[in-house]
Amino acid sequence: MRLVASSNSAPASVNRYLLPHEQDVVTIRRHPAVLIGPVGAVLGALIFAGILSNLPFASDSTATLAIIWWLWLLVLVWFVWRVAEWSVDYFVITSARLLLTTGLITRQVNMMPLGKVTDMRFERTLLGRFLGYGTFVMESAGQDQALSRIAFIPYPEQLYLEVVGLIFKE
Repeated sequence: MRLVASSNSAPASVNRYLLPHEQDVVTIRRHPAVLIGPVGAVLGALIFAGILSNLPFASDSTATLAIIWWLWLLVLVWFVWRVAEWSVDYFVITSARLLLTTGLITRQVNMMPLGKVTDMRFERTLLGRFLGYGTFVMESAGQDQALSRIAFIPYPEQLYLEVVGLIFKE
């Protein structure tokens, strides 16, 4: 499997943050497992709303039923928002930097120059190994960086080797 993407395939929302001399090496979304919590919340709220709807106090009152299902609809809207945010969040490895772009309305771009990375590791929980994601943990020389921990990275072994290869290319 080849993870290297040409700069033409990266979305414009990412390309605008690249410098003219940088080459996009890998542009990847975070693993869909980041949505496990929101999916669980929507399904739990649906079950809860269904149980409440069948109780005697709710089934006799149209207003109570409306409130229950409007609250569930709010949870569903929150879920759709989280999916939309996930769809525009990217982890980018360039020839010079690591970037994490997040946010649907308020865009946040966290960056760490490859030359500043002094230590890098990845962690995989049991669920992460089963589903295929991991967490990158990076450190730089005595500084607290905005990009020190990136969770839900797909293909962590391959991406780890890609980044380490760029850091130690000399």
